[in-house]
Amino acid sequence: MRKLLTRSLVLLFVFALTVFMASDSITTVTAANLPADPNPLLGEWAGPYGGVPPFDKVQVALFKPALETAMAENLSEIENIARVRSAPTFENTIVALEKAGHTLDRVTTVYGIWGSTMSNAEFQTVQREMAPKLAAFNDQITQNEALFKRIETVYNSPDKKKLNAEQQRLVWLYYTNFVRSGAKLDTKAKARLTEINQQLATLFTKFSNNVLFEEDNQFVTLKSEDELKGLPQSVRDAESSSAVTKKQPGAWVIMNTRSSVEPFLTYSDRRDLREKVWRMFIMRGDNGDEHDNNATISQILQLRAERAKLLGYQTHAHWRLENAMAKTPERAMELMMAVWKPAVMRVHEEVSDMQALADKESAGIKIEPWDYRYYMERVRKAKYDLDQNEVKPYLQLDKLVEAIHWVAGELFNFKFTPATDVPVAHPDIRVWQVSDKTTGKHIGLWYFDPYARAGKRSGAWMNAYRSQERINGEITTIVSNNANFVKGKPGEPLLISWDDATTMFHEFGHALHGLNSDVTYPSLSGTAVARDYVEFPSQLMEHWLATPAVLQKFAVHYQTGKPIPQALVDKINRSKTFNQGFATVEYLSAAILDMKLHLAGDQKIDARAFEKSALAEIGMPHEIVLRHRLPQFMHVFSSDGYSAGYYSYLWADVITADAFGAFTEAGGPYDKKVADRLRKNIFSIGNTIDPAEAYRNFRGRDPRVEALMKKRGFSS
Repeated sequence: MRKLLTRSLVLLFVFALTVFMASDSITTVTAANLPADPNPLLGEWAGPYGGVPPFDKVQVALFKPALETAMAENLSEIENIARVRSAPTFENTIVALEKAGHTLDRVTTVYGIWGSTMSNAEFQTVQREMAPKLAAFNDQITQNEALFKRIETVYNSPDKKKLNAEQQRLVWLYYTNFVRSGAKLDTKAKARLTEINQQLATLFTKFSNNVLFEEDNQFVTLKSEDELKGLPQSVRDAESSSAVTKKQPGAWVIMNTRSSVEPFLTYSDRRDLREKVWRMFIMRGDNGDEHDNNATISQILQLRAERAKLLGYQTHAHWRLENAMAKTPERAMELMMAVWKPAVMRVHEEVSDMQALADKESAGIKIEPWDYRYYMERVRKAKYDLDQNEVKPYLQLDKLVEAIHWVAGELFNFKFTPATDVPVAHPDIRVWQVSDKTTGKHIGLWYFDPYARAGKRSGAWMNAYRSQERINGEITTIVSNNANFVKGKPGEPLLISWDDATTMFHEFGHALHGLNSDVTYPSLSGTAVARDYVEFPSQLMEHWLATPAVLQKFAVHYQTGKPIPQALVDKINRSKTFNQGFATVEYLSAAILDMKLHLAGDQKIDARAFEKSALAEIGMPHEIVLRHRLPQFMHVFSSDGYSAGYYSYLWADVITADAFGAFTEAGGPYDKKVADRLRKNIFSIGNTIDPAEAYRNFRGRDPRVEALMKKRGFSS
């Protein structure tokens, strides 16, 4: 039951889980649908560490019957709770709901992992059928009148005051989520709401699979040394490896994913090829063919607007932000526009520097978007004597895995030990047991899936396979981090960029949020917090990459083993705010458009025209394109996950910048007392208290935006 009730709060697992393909078909799940034969996906997880997902038993054909059986079981559990004759209490209603749905949790966990990392045509056939069924199943629960009356009774009961703070928070969460999901609507409105949710499930998965298709099937092939001009050896090796994957012998391939495209745009001397690769990447989902997403975007926006009005909200943005820290879209827009203006001013300065360099070299060009990364890197070299290729040899993927584990040990007393007795979905995935360094107590498992492959969505993210909780005994968590690094030559260490290393620390911050969880009820566990708060722990962890202890221990040269020279570290530190104009505008423009789209209400949106006019309205610099153009904006259109919520990264970074100040004002980034406050008030408490209160308990005050402006170099 808990995945349903926290679906507006949980983060990247639900994002992956709702990346389904769908059709218009819908059947009500009943006992008559149950398959006769046992299904290994339905059983309790067996093996060590309190049980592990049975990835070695997965067959795509098992998913449909497993989902249908698990949904039927869960509905039976719900009906039993709704029909209890005794008066509603916290135990017989709220706790009973927390204990329901475990079979469905297990099945959807594996199903979601397959959808985001192991997808293929056979799996997508299952998705087409199951997406609307899953949407209808959710509504069968939130629209169960007898069940809602029991929840409402507990919520309004004077006895609620006798509950502890965590229990009261849980009651509030159930009541609020049911109301926000339409529990108080009349019969006709509920029926229409169900139709909308089914249609959205279909459109979300159509959108995401269109993007996945173009990322898997579009690439640029290089066939001569001349086409490789400017590319460092590590990039050439990755492109050579991609050529093997794409069956292009003797060639080099730039894949249609960020991890392949951005290094090429940064280093290639061939301007014509930079433009070709750039256009391939930014046109995903926007090529006017069967995989074009523009019409789908319009349909999604119309349905979201209708749903918001049905639920009593002015717009989808107002519905989404009601329980976020920002509370209203107006507050979120106020923050974004306050940062937007200085960021754009910085971009103009950056472009001026790049144009001056191009003119000095008589390049005879005007800086265009496919030139930005290339000239940015050359300006960095000129201004700071810093070449990212000097840094990369010190950033080995395996050593950075050691680094994030070491930081977790210093801050949270965790120890990571390879677990080779755990089945995995793909041979590239590795698993570690996490325990307490002092007591040896088992904390959880951490899975790491680092490499790009066909059927795996692009980007980097965290999943929770199992939430920490106590109502069913001491249940430990299982979390994963996922990335899309392109493999280099076999047997050689994979070298990654500083930005990729930062992303590793970021995503590991989400994992640590789950691993530190210390709550009773699974719906409040780990990362199940407000959308604009969930990025705070992850963005905070980025700060530890640049700490001297990490750099000296783990940033060692892949050939000599010597630590990164202090002179090079000094260059990195001096250039910390370099290119912050580009980084901020690229992200923030997408966040602003996300909010504007969802504040437009039921206005009919043409995605191409809206993108163009909205960017012109806010003064988008010509030389930069959105980090996620609308036809490929998976955060916003492959689920409701980050819709009207992409601003969350900026909101959280205000908190992040302020929070790291607690360490710098004390004994430094590894100060034990501050780390203990961080664990106690932020990382371990999940959603047991209001996040604003939680932050005040840690910092002693509310966060201040000045820290963010200073961090990005925008302060005076």
